[in-house]
Amino acid sequence: MFKKLIGNKAFYKMVFAVAVPIMIQNGITNFVGLLDNIMVGQVGTEPMSGVSIVNQLLMVYYICIFGGLSGAGIFGAQFFGSGDMEGVRHSYRFKLYVCILLTTAGFLVFGFFGDPLIKLYLHDTGDGIADVNKVLGYGRSYLKIMLIGLPPFALSQAYATTLRETGETKLPMIAGITAVFVNLFFNYIFIFGHFGAPRMGTRGAAVATVLSRYVELGIMMFVVHRHTEHFTFAEGLYRSLKLPGQLAKRIFTMGAPLQLNEILWSISMAAVVQCYSVRGVTTVAALNISTTVSNLFNVVFYSMGSAVAIIVGQKLGAGNIEDAKDTDIKLIFFSAVLCIGMGVLMILSAPFIPRIYKTAPEVRQLATRLIIVSAACMPLYSTNNACYFTVRSGGKTWITFAFDSMYQCLFTYPLAFILSHFTGMPIVPMFLCVQLIDIFKLIMGLYLVHKGTWAENLVAE
Repeated sequence: MFKKLIGNKAFYKMVFAVAVPIMIQNGITNFVGLLDNIMVGQVGTEPMSGVSIVNQLLMVYYICIFGGLSGAGIFGAQFFGSGDMEGVRHSYRFKLYVCILLTTAGFLVFGFFGDPLIKLYLHDTGDGIADVNKVLGYGRSYLKIMLIGLPPFALSQAYATTLRETGETKLPMIAGITAVFVNLFFNYIFIFGHFGAPRMGTRGAAVATVLSRYVELGIMMFVVHRHTEHFTFAEGLYRSLKLPGQLAKRIFTMGAPLQLNEILWSISMAAVVQCYSVRGVTTVAALNISTTVSNLFNVVFYSMGSAVAIIVGQKLGAGNIEDAKDTDIKLIFFSAVLCIGMGVLMILSAPFIPRIYKTAPEVRQLATRLIIVSAACMPLYSTNNACYFTVRSGGKTWITFAFDSMYQCLFTYPLAFILSHFTGMPIVPMFLCVQLIDIFKLIMGLYLVHKGTWAENLVAE
């Protein structure tokens, strides 16, 4: 059992080579996101709540992009593992079409239905802490500017995921780190009006975010296409945008469940947060702080999930099925152990970080308690995430659909809805109950991994 769960030095060297750059990029991104959130929080509870609601809505778009690229990403990793660069190029071109389609849909939905969507999260409980009409105004102005950043975000993800699938994690890391510091710098200027710039508040935060996304995309495109001798998949990448019909059909068939999964999962998560918002704007503000802090610590298991997809996917593409299974078990165990340590650190920091925000004491106290609950559940999140990427790496996308979004829609959301609308349960125990229902998902995930039918070479022919 020890040998099955613990790898040797070469194993951990390989894992860190893939995961650490992703961790660094995500860690800095989320740390600057925390600073960004704190800056907006200095303006007041209403601006922070408005930005939080819009970001929750935009998260649906971001996750749809992630899901839309995932099907092609499975093939991209396995094509690279088999040494087929033309296959990698075809995978990227499929991603490009997905980005165009989803970004167009994002403009239409948020452009025409922005206000009604924001209002779903606004419930006046009469506590006097926040004015819901002001929250709506801040959210509306923030959303209008953020829409300009959708195209560079989508294209950046297409480049970054393709680079990672080919084993190149440093360039996305460098581009991402540069972008977040650009974001931080212009946040400081535009939110508070420094260096002669106008004091724009939440609109300034949106402008800074949009600028940073164009910087990130520009860096990756410049380096990739300037050094095609190293990034060989980029040679002739746009010479033709045609896709082999049979491959496009296979990617679509396999990717459709992933896309549907991400759409349903992101919508159900937004719906769960909407259930929490029934407890008032105080809860929305506290959840915003808690989620931002959690995202900073969650980079470990998110990055390990990416490592599972890349490492296991490449081994499957190379035909090393048993090695892929063995490596996967070690990756899942390592991810869980790392997250136990991160959970402890998160609990220790929980009483201090919310104090930085310029908001009501009730909001800070509630945020601390929500952070502690999330920290205690981190090993659970980590293992489920690794199991999801394991099954997905072998192309079992309908199984991942059932495992992820269907579970969320059939169990997690109904529980949140019942507890929020038909009981007087306070938000903290409600939040805990909703998180712990994932224990049953954990049992199912470990069973699927142990069964081993997910391990399949998709590009052998």
